[in-house]
Amino acid sequence: MCNHQYIAADCLSLFAGPRTSYTRTMHMVASSSGRMQRVLVFSLAATLCYVLATLYFGIRAHSLALISEAGHNASDMLAIALSFVAVYFQRRPATAEKTFGYQRAGVLAAFVNALTLIILAGWIGISAIHRLYAPVTVQPRLMILVAAAGVLMNGLIAALLWQSSGDVNIRSVFLHMLGDTLSTAAVIVGGVFIFYFHVMWLDPALSLVIALMIMWSSLSIVRETLNILLEGTPSNVKLSRVRTAIAQVPGVLDVHDLHVWSLGSSSHALASHVLIPEMQLSECSSILDAINCAMRDGFHITHTTIQFEIRGCETTHGCSAPPEMEEAAAHEHHHHGHSHSH
Repeated sequence: MCNHQYIAADCLSLFAGPRTSYTRTMHMVASSSGRMQRVLVFSLAATLCYVLATLYFGIRAHSLALISEAGHNASDMLAIALSFVAVYFQRRPATAEKTFGYQRAGVLAAFVNALTLIILAGWIGISAIHRLYAPVTVQPRLMILVAAAGVLMNGLIAALLWQSSGDVNIRSVFLHMLGDTLSTAAVIVGGVFIFYFHVMWLDPALSLVIALMIMWSSLSIVRETLNILLEGTPSNVKLSRVRTAIAQVPGVLDVHDLHVWSLGSSSHALASHVLIPEMQLSECSSILDAINCAMRDGFHITHTTIQFEIRGCETTHGCSAPPEMEEAAAHEHHHHGHSHSH
């Protein structure tokens, strides 16, 4: 039987510096969230006006491309509304019941947004294919005027959201608006060609391209949000590099039970068992400090839970067995006439 001494520590509990930085960071995040809420409210109002205008003039112009734009922008309204709710919940502090707060509210909103977009893209694609076989006469001048207004509006909203596009929740809305800007610009070009060359099939063809663009961007968001919700390793973090970085810290003998996951769209957490030589608790603080600095500087991981062990032992279900489990196992083996050596 091997004897263990566990030293569990969190960098925020040992070092005043990180705690101060963490508090300052949270204050900055709250201020940024307040600004983002105002941007989202403006975006929601502007998009609502444009959806109503695009739907009305799309029906008048008999343009499936414009009607598709109305549907696309309607999904943007949902995306913006969900993101607004998510930003609101993300500002709420952690509680005893929600110890990590509501950081994943934005991730869940992004996931729902992406699913609605995929459904919408399917509807647009089916309608476009139908119209390719039965073209409808459209009014290109009306198409161009309405689409030009859409380019200006969507471009402005995309620019306002760009500064916070690192958050997957806000990035989902940003991609909505950027995609709308590009697809609406394509509608303008299509309107010009229809006006001069009378190629009515170009209207549903543009709608089909818009649908494919929506589908492509939405699937990438679905993959990323699912990975976060399933607590997968962040796509921008290589676990092997994290393990190597910890193992290279002076005093570290081995690294095992290493887990890295995302708390939200832009914050990562790490938990690991680290084998070190036997030493006093006060002496191991420098090792912990070096590990946390390596994680913060190399991988932007600011929430870590490191458990130090002074002697290796067998693991149970991927995690080191606590002493009482080992004692019970040793007692059972003793009665069965078995013995273990470590």
